[in-house]
Amino acid sequence: MNADPRQGSLARTVFTTTVTVLAVVAGLYLVYLLRKPIGWLLIATFIAVALSGPVAWLSRRMKRGFAITLTLLGVLLVPVAAVAIVVPPIVREGTKLVEKVPDYAKEFTRWVNDNERLQRINDQYDITRKVQDWANDLPSRAGDAAKLLGDVGVGIVNSIFAAVTIFIMVAFILGSGPRWTRALLALQPAERARRMGNTLERMGQAVGAYVAGALFQAFVAGVTTFIVLTILGIPFAAPLAVLTALFDLIPMVGATLGAVIVGIVTVFSDFPLDTIIWVVWAIVYQQVENNLIQPRIQNRAVGIHPFGVIFAVLCGGTLLGIPGALLAVPVAASLQIAARDWWTWRTEQRAAELTVTGVESSQTG
Repeated sequence: MNADPRQGSLARTVFTTTVTVLAVVAGLYLVYLLRKPIGWLLIATFIAVALSGPVAWLSRRMKRGFAITLTLLGVLLVPVAAVAIVVPPIVREGTKLVEKVPDYAKEFTRWVNDNERLQRINDQYDITRKVQDWANDLPSRAGDAAKLLGDVGVGIVNSIFAAVTIFIMVAFILGSGPRWTRALLALQPAERARRMGNTLERMGQAVGAYVAGALFQAFVAGVTTFIVLTILGIPFAAPLAVLTALFDLIPMVGATLGAVIVGIVTVFSDFPLDTIIWVVWAIVYQQVENNLIQPRIQNRAVGIHPFGVIFAVLCGGTLLGIPGALLAVPVAASLQIAARDWWTWRTEQRAAELTVTGVESSQTG
């Protein structure tokens, strides 16, 4: 008795589908396990693409190896300078704050005792005694602080290891990336290689233009913040300006976050005058940045709708945190360029197929 061929075909279909699903699940699980190095690779690739413009410009004046070294040294100086400006004042003032906490507690107690209404509240809840006990116990909490600093130190070491790894990967990609790209394109048919080369070139130009625009925008935000804070006499003007510039690199929400942080600091300076002046300035500057600076510098580089920018930032931040939010817009711009080029190629291919079909039909008729 012969077997039904349909049963054999069904069995093969079920087997193929099962194997495919298992392979996809296994692949996704492998990507999940390797998410950290894959994320580092994506970040390194983005940085290398962003630096390819300066490297190419310097390569016309010196050997490519020297150009890469000089560019990477310039990039390395940026975080070093930022840390040198931000960290020392914070550590210095933090130490002073810890030393003066008992004095602040005594001042708070005198202030409460001089106010009849606050004194009644204090008699009911014993606030001043709790504040004094907390201030006196603060030196004994050095062990907890040491443990916290140890945990922070481990995090810093891990971050430094990740940064060094990414830095090395960037150097390799800058040095060998063009050769790898040419080898990949050499495996493709001539027409496809030409299209892929044009797409990759446009993606690189978009990323480079976006990064240059974002850095210039952050620089303007930092400089203007420093000028305003210096005029107002706000302490930590330079560190706050650096933090504002760094936050400004985050699309859509970064400038607002930076303004809020600076606004909190102004509360402790000359409240409410300095705070009101800063809030008015921040609102005016963000309007100028959003309607004048950002459209001219960034939107022309990437050409993404604001809703797409927000969605890309949310996705990038969910996947990779702050680095993902920073990379989201240029990555989305690259995907948009690739999708448009693919759609153009597909449309032209379909038009060519219809033309050939029409010619064949006319010849047959």
